[in-house]
Amino acid sequence: MGKYEMRTEKPEKMDSAHMLQLKNIFLAPYMQLATELIGKARHAGGNMFRHQMDTLAILIDYGYIDSVMLKASVCHDVIEDIPGFDQERIVSIDSDGEAVRELVLEVSKHEGEHKADFLQRILTAGSPKAKVLKCADRISNMISLGYVTDCKFIERYCDETEYYILPIALEVDYNMYQELINLIITRRKYLEDSGYIDSKKNGV
Repeated sequence: MGKYEMRTEKPEKMDSAHMLQLKNIFLAPYMQLATELIGKARHAGGNMFRHQMDTLAILIDYGYIDSVMLKASVCHDVIEDIPGFDQERIVSIDSDGEAVRELVLEVSKHEGEHKADFLQRILTAGSPKAKVLKCADRISNMISLGYVTDCKFIERYCDETEYYILPIALEVDYNMYQELINLIITRRKYLEDSGYIDSKKNGV
């Protein structure tokens, strides 16, 4: 397998056969779980439920229609962001439930786990599906970053994306890798245009 070939199987386009495959994926009950994230506000505005749907759309945009991955995408933050969430609620949904729970756990920061350790865990030990899902999640987050004006937050997020997420994307999906690079460039351009970079250089 070449360096930049995709590690996770996906169709090149949404033809009729793949449309029917997507149609038969049992997504609604997983979406219902995710509606409990509606009250969770995001730094860039909106809420965490919308972020789940954005992540789903990004995966489909890139041609991924694996049922476990799509189901996990629409509820990937429920374990991490809903205190006391009962994981059996995922497992009991359907025959994919256990695999979905395991994938959600892979992309969830564990209690007491530092963010850097969490991302390093996915980079070094994550499954191909976890890596693709994390890339889609980060693309959504980086797009939302365009509505954030907290320069320190933007800088930290860009640095984190460059150090941890780009190597993941390079391994699993070169097109996602390219989009992430472009998003980092545009967000850092904002930091330059706002004068934040110069003020840091001058010790302001």
